[in-house]
Amino acid sequence: MNEQNYEDYWSLTNAFTDYNGDKFLSTLKICVDFIDEFKNEIYSPEKYTRLQLRIQEVIDIELISVRKAINQLVKMGFINSFLISYQKETIEYLDAKTNRKRETLLSKIVYSYSSFNKSINDDSKLHQLNFLIDTLVEVGKLTKEDIIALMLVDIANVEKGYLTRIELNHYVIIANQINFIERKYNQIGYLTNLLRKLDDIVFVSNELYFTEDAKQIFGENLEITLRKRNPYLHLIYKNQLKEESFSIFEGEKCMVEKLSYPTLIASHIKPFIRSTDEEAYDKNNGILLSRNIDSLFDLGYITFSDEGEIIFANHLKQDVKDYIQNSDYSLDNRFINSKRIEYLEYHRNEVFEKRYKYA
Repeated sequence: MNEQNYEDYWSLTNAFTDYNGDKFLSTLKICVDFIDEFKNEIYSPEKYTRLQLRIQEVIDIELISVRKAINQLVKMGFINSFLISYQKETIEYLDAKTNRKRETLLSKIVYSYSSFNKSINDDSKLHQLNFLIDTLVEVGKLTKEDIIALMLVDIANVEKGYLTRIELNHYVIIANQINFIERKYNQIGYLTNLLRKLDDIVFVSNELYFTEDAKQIFGENLEITLRKRNPYLHLIYKNQLKEESFSIFEGEKCMVEKLSYPTLIASHIKPFIRSTDEEAYDKNNGILLSRNIDSLFDLGYITFSDEGEIIFANHLKQDVKDYIQNSDYSLDNRFINSKRIEYLEYHRNEVFEKRYKYA
């Protein structure tokens, strides 16, 4: 294998993680309409700025998030670089009447047109997702460590279009040596979030399989492993956490940072996939967190004592620890009860300093 700069990782931008959500669909519709309206105008920074401002007027998010959203649509393959055009499937995606129809179209769009090296002004022809799928064909299953290792591969230098198991193991070693997981967990999370939404592949206990292969291997146990959230019960669960936060802070705030973020995550203490149905929607198995704190907590970089004090994983970077410590953050002890203490004990024993290695 040719030498490469291992920092040239697959860079998938994610302003939105819900590809059926109003913000994602609205942003996509604005981009499509803008491309149609100005199709005879060549690309320029000024043209790009006009699109950003148009999106910001409707979506009401900061310009840096607008740029991230546009580049996300380019990288995923919905629209093309330089605002030249969009795929015919993009219109079908916008017109789809059901989420299931959009999920099928998402798989087709991403597999056919995505390139994680694309940007608004760079029309890369490298198809990382195809490379990942072809590697999955070769090796049969991909662990989370394998997927992370693939993000280090310059696929332009791999003529056959996939890695063998021996080659993949080589990149796993490199990923561990350069602490890639700890430094790039956001980008890793973006990729795994996308993979979970594609047809015909499935994660089983943090390993990626083709769905048909997984059915043959796991049989009846597969349905239990793949249990999905009940959207109605999850909404009730999140609303209960919001109400609990409001009762303490007189507003919906992160229970750790005590700030009124526009988006808050109903974070499970005992992970959803490991919970019984009763535990999965028990509000005591949840805390309302900002995106940053949720990411650290969900991946096991931080946990909480029975008194709500933050405990840091050894591998968490010192500047992050210093920032949190200097901010004097903690899980407000008014949210601590006997049931939450039981869940927190599980998190300390089973998630803390473990899960980030495979996230």
